[in-house]
Amino acid sequence: MFDLDNTLYPHHLNLWQQVDDRIRNYIVDFLKVPHDEAFRVQKDYYKRYGTTMRGLMTEHGLAPDDYLDYVHMIDHSPLTPNAALGAALEKLPGRRLILTNGTRKHADAVMRRLAVHEHFEDIFDIVAAELEPKPSARTYERFLERHKVDPGKAAMFEDLSRNLEVPNALGMTTVLVVPEGQREVFREDWELAGRDAPHVHHVTDDLTGFLNRLPARPRRPA
Repeated sequence: MFDLDNTLYPHHLNLWQQVDDRIRNYIVDFLKVPHDEAFRVQKDYYKRYGTTMRGLMTEHGLAPDDYLDYVHMIDHSPLTPNAALGAALEKLPGRRLILTNGTRKHADAVMRRLAVHEHFEDIFDIVAAELEPKPSARTYERFLERHKVDPGKAAMFEDLSRNLEVPNALGMTTVLVVPEGQREVFREDWELAGRDAPHVHHVTDDLTGFLNRLPARPRRPA
């Protein structure tokens, strides 16, 4: 199980910053507030609800469809094919699935730009999660139920420590993918925290290298 943004591609590309900016602009228009207040609302809801969208839905009755379309309308061209990542993914035993708080359309665009789409069986996005984002336990449960995954035979790769708490509790192996030296990518302290938490089993700043160092094993269903 792989998160998408800032996990399959490095933080320094700042792709997510485009989404972040569009979320803020949406809030300015939706709540009729200045940009500094939109920024405060955006980060407060993201931290408390898992996504800014969930906070806007809960506190302001946001209808999510237009929001999702707008915030993911970004330029994916900074991403380029990553043949090394594709080869490392292909060698993994079992199935490979995406679990993201973004949309399927966005995930598909990212994976195709990276040229890794053929290495994944499916995408479980925010719509499949019934608009309930990670780190909600119900989101992981829905994912496991839909894809018939045994958590004891699964691993979760994520860039946010808090999103690994439930996978750990369910019996998954957890891997935190957080490159060093990326504070310039507008990461808040709480987003960078948790590397030493007991629910984090492995930490890497190089996803491809980490996958390549895994011992080879025969393929088996998850």
